[in-house]
Amino acid sequence: ETASRAIRETYTGAVVEVVSVSRDITARVQAEENKRRLAEVVEANTDLVLFIDPGGCLTYLNPSARHALNIAPDQPLPALETLLGEDDVQRLQARGWATADSRGVWSAEARLLPLGARAPLPVSLVLLAHRGSGGEHYYSLVARDMTERELREAQQRHHQDELAHTARLVTLGELASGIAHEINQPLAAVVNYASASQRYLKALGTNPQAADKVAQGLERITEHANHAAEVIKRLRAFLRKGQRRTQALDIAEVAREAMRLCQWEASNWQVNIVEQLADNLPPVYADRVLLEQVLLNLLRNAIDANREAHPGQPSRIELSAGERGGQLCVWVSDQGPGVAAAQLEHIFTPFYTSKAEGLGLGLSMSRSIVEGFGGALEAHPGKAAGLCLECRLPLGRADEAASKNNQRSKG
Repeated sequence: ETASRAIRETYTGAVVEVVSVSRDITARVQAEENKRRLAEVVEANTDLVLFIDPGGCLTYLNPSARHALNIAPDQPLPALETLLGEDDVQRLQARGWATADSRGVWSAEARLLPLGARAPLPVSLVLLAHRGSGGEHYYSLVARDMTERELREAQQRHHQDELAHTARLVTLGELASGIAHEINQPLAAVVNYASASQRYLKALGTNPQAADKVAQGLERITEHANHAAEVIKRLRAFLRKGQRRTQALDIAEVAREAMRLCQWEASNWQVNIVEQLADNLPPVYADRVLLEQVLLNLLRNAIDANREAHPGQPSRIELSAGERGGQLCVWVSDQGPGVAAAQLEHIFTPFYTSKAEGLGLGLSMSRSIVEGFGGALEAHPGKAAGLCLECRLPLGRADEAASKNNQRSKG
């Protein structure tokens, strides 16, 4: 960059010389070029970019942000608070600004609220704090649209639910003989009491106790019919197909329900399920049907292991639960042949099975379901022998579970 000045003769005004001063502005040109390129990148970026002044007011939105938030190019910028939900605004005020100032960056997942009637936009937010060479201070908020990711996660959950429902159908087929026995018993009792009541009705004129016998028979018929109805109700609940619904659950109640579903199978193979479940365990937040399916899979796996190790002989399974490290743990310990340490992790691999008639999907699917609840499913060698399957479920609060459900429903 050169600045020139003419030196003139005092009386005539003629130019006698020219003084030029030049300086190297390479650094400034490069800086301006970098700014121009950065501006082009911001303008062309498919992510949403918002500039914010120290007072929290929007000063700039790139075209992607204006399009996604339904703000026309000539439309005045709204307040930042109108583009965020109440909870996200509170998080930004409580932690966002301070974290960005101290560490330079703050990130979170949130939902942006476009103007008009458009649906909320799930985004991954990154808040950056900037300080210019002249001391100016401002923020940039970069938001990446996560709609496709949420869609994929929803599709994955749907696919997993379909697989879980298919597995329940397979389980029902495997338990068919036990279920038939459990329903036939009360039905046979109903028939017997009904026949006896008919005989007593014919003897009402000659037998003074006939009326009482008929009343007793009707009472027994009601009890056994209700038992059969309860069995059917339990099966229908187990086979229920629909969206997963997270709720507060008493693990002892769910575990006992799973025990009832496989009780006949256990008795048939002389397996005694010893329950060690307290009634005051803290609640866990999960889908009831899926959690019941997991516990049923663990119990049936233990029954098969005991049957293999003790054919024709009595054996036992221990079912226990307790709180440990902020999680609720459920343990199913069998007296089976056990699994070698090198093979422990393989038992959760899809289609890995040691049973001739097995598919190798029960434990794999159970682990996926438990991990979907934010927990873990692992296998350990038993204390004496056999195998111990440990299911860990996170403890939480009702408002946290409701918040997760709301996020899933919005996705």
